Amino acid sequence: MKRLPLRTALAAALLSTAVSVSAKNLVVCTEASPEGFDIVQFTTAVTADASAETILNRLADFAPGTTDVEPALAERWDISPDGLEYTFYLRPGVKFHTTDYFKPTRTLNADDVVWSFQRQLDPNHPWHKLSLVGYPYFESMGFKDLLKSVEKVDDLTVKITLNHPEAPFLRDVAMPFNSIYSAEYADQLLKSGKTADLNNKPIGTGPFIFVRYNKDAQVRFKANPDYFRGKPPSDNLIFAIATDSNVRLQKLKANECQIALYPKPDDVKNIRKDPNLKVDELSALMTSYISMNTSHKYLSDVRVRKAIDMAFDKQTYLNSVHGEGNALLAINPYPPTMLGYNTDIQRPPRDLDKARALLKEAGVPEGTVLTLFTRNGGGPTNPNPMLGAQLLQSDLAQIGLKLDIRVMEWGEMLKRAKNGEHDLVSAGWGGDNGDPDNFLTPMLSCEAAKNGENYSRWCNKDFEALITKARGITEPSQRAALYQQAQVIFNQDQPWINVTHPMLFTAMRKNVEGYTLSPLTNNNFATTQVK
Repeated sequence: MKRLPLRTALAAALLSTAVSVSAKNLVVCTEASPEGFDIVQFTTAVTADASAETILNRLADFAPGTTDVEPALAERWDISPDGLEYTFYLRPGVKFHTTDYFKPTRTLNADDVVWSFQRQLDPNHPWHKLSLVGYPYFESMGFKDLLKSVEKVDDLTVKITLNHPEAPFLRDVAMPFNSIYSAEYADQLLKSGKTADLNNKPIGTGPFIFVRYNKDAQVRFKANPDYFRGKPPSDNLIFAIATDSNVRLQKLKANECQIALYPKPDDVKNIRKDPNLKVDELSALMTSYISMNTSHKYLSDVRVRKAIDMAFDKQTYLNSVHGEGNALLAINPYPPTMLGYNTDIQRPPRDLDKARALLKEAGVPEGTVLTLFTRNGGGPTNPNPMLGAQLLQSDLAQIGLKLDIRVMEWGEMLKRAKNGEHDLVSAGWGGDNGDPDNFLTPMLSCEAAKNGENYSRWCNKDFEALITKARGITEPSQRAALYQQAQVIFNQDQPWINVTHPMLFTAMRKNVEGYTLSPLTNNNFATTQVK
């Protein structure tokens, strides 16, 4: 292990000492740095954990450990018979955070809800163009076409009118990109010319108040004493950032953190043997995949994409990277537990001869180089990125393709993938709302291809028509039939290599209580404490 610089080592020692002195501190070892704290600009789980799950709230939430929608900032809602009007009745007396940079003069009201939606929806909104990256989730989910209006009825009532019925709308409302901000704080920042502070010095109604962020080191929060669900039991929450899962595990064993997210699956057995540690596991809504950039030379040809998929030994990958029994081989873009999963589609056998023939037929020269982007640290969908990349590299060499592996920091990889600089990118997705649409629209729609969230740049009008129609139908069997047809088109066109549906693991000290694993892969510590 590399020796730490003196200041880093001293800081780690002080942090460890502080944790041991106060039982009301909770340190969580996380796998990457958040991109920021203005969650509507970002789509990664690590950013959502550091903002949507700590600082912010939404009108509705998912009940802990489930995909069931429950009230949050809205204590109830009404839906019109035609499914076009949703009236939300806000919880009275909800307080925004008080910090040294913002002192609220009022509690949450309808103005905050309207501001939060209109900012993303209305091109003329004073904040709309202030996002440097747009609103990727809002756009990818088609919300700019879905929402007809967001209106204040009175101080505690908001009516949202849709242009067409949307089956997963309530689930969508509970997702991070629909978090509610303080319109009063936004006005203060706009007047003072400090609009960047919305991302750097966040304000919300959530269980924790932002304290500070040291990039690539830690994020610190303190408990919100006025949280509408009650003050969290942990007085201070610290996210200690460690991209290497081995480092996270070492810190957990040394009690430098009490929770370590995403241990390597092959470490789980030994963690369970440690008398001071325990592991929670869950078959979560996750998929890992390798996206192929269909806008690039050769990869625009479906024969080349089929050849690459045919050459990849996915079973060896699963056994080597996840460990036997810790993941399912993926056939479709979302897990088999979800609505409309097409069980008739079979995984094609590995066939190197056929793969070589397809490449020759497509005119791909022997020795053609393709770039693969992968991250520098492991997460739940890719516990060992370098090993996985090397396995693919070895397999492609057998059909005459060279793979140039580019390892980069998580945020940098996402930025460059959205810009379309890759040939292939190793990626993963955790479902946000339990609905199939959440896997298909944000990552495979034509709108997502435009804004870069669809790393394959794949846009198929027939596929698009099916998933759009499915969103507008509430009857489950009809929706399922449409999703099954969409998966046929997806597999025929092969924009991805479907890789695995992994298990989700979280390691923690034995004296941690009140933490619940979520099938949606989010991490919320509002009820977690060290006893």
